[in-house]
Amino acid sequence: MRIIFMTDVIQLLPENVANQIAAGEVVQRPSSVVKELLENAIDAGASQVKLVVREAGKALVQVIDNGCGMSETDARMSFERHATSKIRESKDLFAIRTMGFRGEALASIAAVAQVELRTRRANEELGTRITVESSTVKMQEPCQCAAGTSIAVRNLFYNVPARRNFLKSDPVEMRHVLDEFQRVAIANPDVFFSLHHNDQEIFHLPPGNLRQRVVKIFGDHVNKKLVPVQEETDILKITGLVGKPDFFKKSRGEQLFFVNKRFIKSNYLHHAVVQAYEDLLPPDTFPFYVLFLDIDPMRIDINVHPTKQEIKFDDEKLVYNYLKVTVRHALGSHNVTPTLDFEQEPAFQAVPTKAPFLSQRPERPPSVGDFRPSPAGEKRHEDNLRHWQRLYEGLDLVEKSGSEPGEAEPTINFEVRPSAGHTQLDDESGSFSKGQKEPYQIHGQYIVSHIKSGFLLIDQQAASERILYERYLEALGNQPIATQKMLFPKNIELATADAALLKEILEEVNKLGFDIAEFGGNAFVVHGTPADLSGVSEEALLEKVLSQYKDNLELELGTQDNLARAMARSAAAKRGQALTVPEMQDLIDQLFACSVPYSSPSGRNCFITFELTELQKRFGNQA
Repeated sequence: MRIIFMTDVIQLLPENVANQIAAGEVVQRPSSVVKELLENAIDAGASQVKLVVREAGKALVQVIDNGCGMSETDARMSFERHATSKIRESKDLFAIRTMGFRGEALASIAAVAQVELRTRRANEELGTRITVESSTVKMQEPCQCAAGTSIAVRNLFYNVPARRNFLKSDPVEMRHVLDEFQRVAIANPDVFFSLHHNDQEIFHLPPGNLRQRVVKIFGDHVNKKLVPVQEETDILKITGLVGKPDFFKKSRGEQLFFVNKRFIKSNYLHHAVVQAYEDLLPPDTFPFYVLFLDIDPMRIDINVHPTKQEIKFDDEKLVYNYLKVTVRHALGSHNVTPTLDFEQEPAFQAVPTKAPFLSQRPERPPSVGDFRPSPAGEKRHEDNLRHWQRLYEGLDLVEKSGSEPGEAEPTINFEVRPSAGHTQLDDESGSFSKGQKEPYQIHGQYIVSHIKSGFLLIDQQAASERILYERYLEALGNQPIATQKMLFPKNIELATADAALLKEILEEVNKLGFDIAEFGGNAFVVHGTPADLSGVSEEALLEKVLSQYKDNLELELGTQDNLARAMARSAAAKRGQALTVPEMQDLIDQLFACSVPYSSPSGRNCFITFELTELQKRFGNQA
């Protein structure tokens, strides 16, 4: 019998390995470094902060500030784990007003990058220079430098190749860098910020108030679309700006919450804001808002996640209700909420056929029993009820426009509209011939087309996206789309981030039928638009294309593929759009002329085939 004595197997990890593990939580990509360094600059009391980035932060992230600076000892201690000037004991966690407090950021960054720190306090003649690689201090010496701190982070994840390989393309990473920069800049409008990427200045933000900062970041066009929010209670103070209902967004990204000037993400609070708009927004859209909640730190817990973008409130329902009422009051006080009296509001007398806000009805029309008006008031109220019933008659049969696959769809009621001169799609060629049945549309989103073996049910939006996608890909390759020149060129100004993006892809955009030229700063001149998209707002179309392009960045498609998808998605025939018979016939012909007619660029089915034999089985007919 042999007895084997096991040696001890549990041991402490080396410091550099422990730091690399910790860095996995704190430093996920270059934007994580940007966030931590910018917040440290704010905590240092800086009034001027400069961010310098190369290769979207993969090669360099440098933050230069004029804050309080550090002593030689503090500079060395700043790279140690859990070394912080923000807290002393556990109870301090519930009185935090600073951005950082864990003491992990610099140690984690230095574990996965090459870091150089230069810092000097205002009352000292010489500063300190420290270089660190893989958690090891390579050099520490006195140096000449400006008062404040400069930290340069080079070659992120150079010693962790697997992590570096997981980084996305430069446009994707730069988008995340811009998001972090904008959040810190908006939270501190009294501080000067600038951002340089590859030696080009992207942002130059002088100090000012919140409205000035928001307009400087998102563009001058937003100024007239903003409504101020201001409310103070014993529990919390709510300030900020919300967009008017007509300034809605098709995608997320411009909805910002700050609690004690710290950016947070909260679907719960977002729901409160959406509820404040009630029926003022079209379906599947998002309001624009920048909202600040100032609350006693004792009432929240920010020590939930290393990124500090999630917090807990001691009474979430109370905060929810305060926020909802405050935003609703702000919208009402600036006359952007509608009145329900048809006689007092002539705009409701004639309802446009494509009114954007009629797809959502009020929870219920007012009831006569809710109050006791005068005889004249009662008659007017009854007239209003008849108006409401007429206004929303038949809307139960219409699905919300722009819904995605997977959402609940209403029951389809087939409504056949026969006519003389029918046409029918031929099974072999995918074309129409005379003397057969013509296609027809149901619910403004599907097209029914007869074939010999049954019928096709075509998703008009998915089919339109496939047709346009292949057309735009060809245009980007070697056959640019024709341009309709404008009699009077139009100047447009974009948000700073969108302007920088458009400059990068402007050559490809012009191949798609646009004629756009830079006009300095964030301004562009539009001389022409795609000939097949006449009558469309140039600014709205560009905004949609850029929004779709940004949403696709994470897919790593390549510039041309991404742009073709974005353009197709923006210009395609939408669900709910009525089509004539010739338009339906043309769409079907073009769809089956595509190289891949079966699915849209995003993978949705363009059509489904229903065989007669299958229908007979469903009806219990055994032919």
